[in-house]
Amino acid sequence: MAVCGSACGSNCVPKDTEGVEGERLKRLSLEEESSVRRCTKCGEEEARKECNGLCAGCFRAYLYGKFKLAVTSNAMISPTDKVLVAFSGGPSSRVALEFIHEMQSKALACWDASNSQALPVFTVGVVFIEECAISNELSDQADVAIAQIRSIVSGLSPPSKDLHIVPIESLFSSDLRKLVGSINDATGQEDFVRHLRMVSLQRVAFEFGYSKLVLGLSASAIARHVICATVKGQGYSLPADVQYVDTRWKAPVVLPIRDCLEQELVTLCNLESLKHVQVLDRPCASINGLVSSFIVRLREDNPSREHTILRTAGKLKPFNFNKLSSNQYEHVPSRLRPKFQFIENGEPNSPEVLCPICASPLTATELASTRCAQQMKGLDIKEMEAFFWSCCQSCHFQILPKEETYMSCEGFFDLLPKPMVKRSLLRDEIKDYLLDDS
Repeated sequence: MAVCGSACGSNCVPKDTEGVEGERLKRLSLEEESSVRRCTKCGEEEARKECNGLCAGCFRAYLYGKFKLAVTSNAMISPTDKVLVAFSGGPSSRVALEFIHEMQSKALACWDASNSQALPVFTVGVVFIEECAISNELSDQADVAIAQIRSIVSGLSPPSKDLHIVPIESLFSSDLRKLVGSINDATGQEDFVRHLRMVSLQRVAFEFGYSKLVLGLSASAIARHVICATVKGQGYSLPADVQYVDTRWKAPVVLPIRDCLEQELVTLCNLESLKHVQVLDRPCASINGLVSSFIVRLREDNPSREHTILRTAGKLKPFNFNKLSSNQYEHVPSRLRPKFQFIENGEPNSPEVLCPICASPLTATELASTRCAQQMKGLDIKEMEAFFWSCCQSCHFQILPKEETYMSCEGFFDLLPKPMVKRSLLRDEIKDYLLDDS
């Protein structure tokens, strides 16, 4: 046995210093590896803290799976559709555009590989409504945002998509800034602008022949709307706005990312470097702004509360227009058709009477009030009076001018966009839905 060559005199056996150091490094390596948190789904890649225990790839697949399930389960898009994506430039609409584009690309690849090529591939367009004419945003800020949006859409891989940049004032002959400025209530102003935006999107969809309108409303945005609608007294019409499908409009509105949280969509944009337009923060002077701040605080305490609000509102009974007509289910997978057939063969379709401004369905009480007002005024009523009577109570309270200022009522009515005026319901149109004296 070899002994130590030193002068210690203990005849000790020399240590294999290299072997000891190697074992120590190996042990440290194993400890470091065990401290790395793995993805809870694939178990291979490193989990990202911002991805709720998933790796980047599994996190994207998780969000895309939510999107795909919403689209297929509710027959949102069929091969023959011409889909218009409403693009605001924010993370939510950016992810909605990205997922719609991916779905279209996959469908096109399957079509190219198919021998029969029997089914076409849906087409996609993008629209941005520029609102400088009715907002406080500067024109140079709008120009920068438009340039970024053009870059985003043109940067998508084929198939290419038509981009519609539409100034909101070009769609109406009215003085929109004066019209919005005549509304004294800050919440009413914001809501009216949102209604104008929807009318504008529908006009673009109609003029260019689009069959579906995609909105990038996330679970967080709908949670905010649920609280806002409750505070404003719009509980009756609330179920209409939280469903996946809304056919009140000529181009049915669909919400494919309804189940995705806003923070999840922001995280995906950061992970994949998806360019989006920086949205300017507006002051919280309205009910909408205050509720947004409240929801943010709820999210900080418990991120699942937004989903809880959405699930609670989703239990409300939807309206008949919250489903597509039977001919829209032609391309739905056979395993899902019984679900839609059950809906179609359920309760009879009774047309809803809608407010001409916000398109909310009117309650029985509002319809009865309309009838009483018409009886007091007689049948010879002016178009302006018929319009005001056919509006919901929320619009009366927050948007329409007060009755005591009759001249301002006439001026407000003259400035209203014609599409809203045309939607007003005269007595002959609603007489079958009015309550009788009993």
